[in-house]
Amino acid sequence: MKRFADLIAECLPHIKELFPWDLDKLRQEQPDVLLVDTREPYEFQAARIEGSINVPRGILETACEYGYEETLPELVEARERPVVVICRSGNRSALVAWVMQQMGYRDVYSLKTGLRGWNDFELPLVKDVGEPLDMDNADDYFTPRLRPEQMPPKG
Repeated sequence: MKRFADLIAECLPHIKELFPWDLDKLRQEQPDVLLVDTREPYEFQAARIEGSINVPRGILETACEYGYEETLPELVEARERPVVVICRSGNRSALVAWVMQQMGYRDVYSLKTGLRGWNDFELPLVKDVGEPLDMDNADDYFTPRLRPEQMPPKG
């Protein structure tokens, strides 16, 4: 049986990753870069990079193709354009980048360290209505809060 970490480790050698500072530079050099945030809608509303679109992991494949209710034409037509996939920590985005490559996207990257790293590098985030997200609120948002039942059994 493979675990989540195993799946991530398996796909990493096959994808390209960018650190937050690399993405900041890429956005300046190539303003047509498409930012695809693969987190759930409630996560996207809480904190995101301005200009990113939300394509939750669960609908990715159908959002990337015509003929589905989830189809996003901008995403379908981005196969030849730089695409950076974003999530909270860089794990979901790595899986998504791998899948998108298999679906014909030629210049796709995963944001290594995710939005946590973006925030740690003190790059700007916005919240639901596009207002800037205060750095202290962002730090609080990215602090993990695992419940006891979410931890592995002892022993």
